[in-house]
Amino acid sequence: MFLALREIRFSRTRYVLIVTIMLLVSFLVLFVTGLANGLGSATSSAVRSMKADHFAVQKDSDDRFARSQLHAQQVEDARAIVGADSAEPLGVQMTTVTKDGQSGKIDIALFGAEAGSWLMPETVEGGALDASETGDVVVDRDLADSGVGIGDTIVDGTTGLKWRVNGFIENNSYSHMPAVWMNAADWASYRSELMAARGGEPDTAFNAIALRSSGSRANELAASLTDADIITKAQAISAIPGHKAEQSSLLMMIVFLYIISAFVLAVFFYVITIQKTSQFGILKAIGARTAYLAGSVAGQVLVLSAGSLALSVALVLVMKEMLPAAMPFALSGGTILLSCALFLGVALLGGLVSIVKVARTDALDAIGRAGA
Repeated sequence: MFLALREIRFSRTRYVLIVTIMLLVSFLVLFVTGLANGLGSATSSAVRSMKADHFAVQKDSDDRFARSQLHAQQVEDARAIVGADSAEPLGVQMTTVTKDGQSGKIDIALFGAEAGSWLMPETVEGGALDASETGDVVVDRDLADSGVGIGDTIVDGTTGLKWRVNGFIENNSYSHMPAVWMNAADWASYRSELMAARGGEPDTAFNAIALRSSGSRANELAASLTDADIITKAQAISAIPGHKAEQSSLLMMIVFLYIISAFVLAVFFYVITIQKTSQFGILKAIGARTAYLAGSVAGQVLVLSAGSLALSVALVLVMKEMLPAAMPFALSGGTILLSCALFLGVALLGGLVSIVKVARTDALDAIGRAGA
């Protein structure tokens, strides 16, 4: 490490340029990772935050809530197997609402569940829903950006039903739309009005059954409910329209960025190692061990990578505070540590070519070239 640090101090300009390149690449990796996490949260946080392990959906619905319809009897059948407290009906419907007295439309994801159940999200401001009260909803805080506050009334654009905002919840969106939760009685009324507005027979169907159960109980339930499929939470999230394609595209970008980083670092350090071949040969001739020289190269890679990562993390955190609230961006401490660890691993992998070059350097041959 002593040799690595002395060389960095001696050739400041060269290594500042390398750190700049590594800073830009690592910043891009962290930024795209934060964007992917933010978009994933905006698509699925309502489902991701549910305290459910599995969901029952209608067979042949492609695991999508919107294509599924289940009824009260299926809920009772599920409760008979997994327990009365481990199965809750869940309604999901995308719709458009307006604030009462205004004309601006707001796209929302409407969720229906039994008030007070473990499925209902926690209210962070205002009051929770009460099973004995109808006409109240709790909404994601993002609706506040559209001018909706506690005590305001929102009107459904399809059925004309009105609901009073009783409280706010956080980080609860579905398919890039803020979630609005109502109790089971209000969902039944909404569902009946919705079917009537569409010219169909009124019904009170739910879209899924949320389950808190082990894998064995889920398999038992799957064998019993022949007209329903039992899916995991991960499958339900993956089936949200656009989620899988969106995340796959961003993941591919992140993977390619890591691959590009490895190639860029490999080329930089390999060129520098070639330029120092004669010096390495002289050091070997006077007794320096190959392991020591290889460790010096690896030390340089780690020092430069760690320095550029520290700067890029600081830059990303500053950028995060400057981004508009409408831009979905999420970067937790765990994600930052994982990304940094991966980047250090990629940097060492890129520097491995240079380490092999040092190990294969012949002292006499290098000194001969230096003398020539």
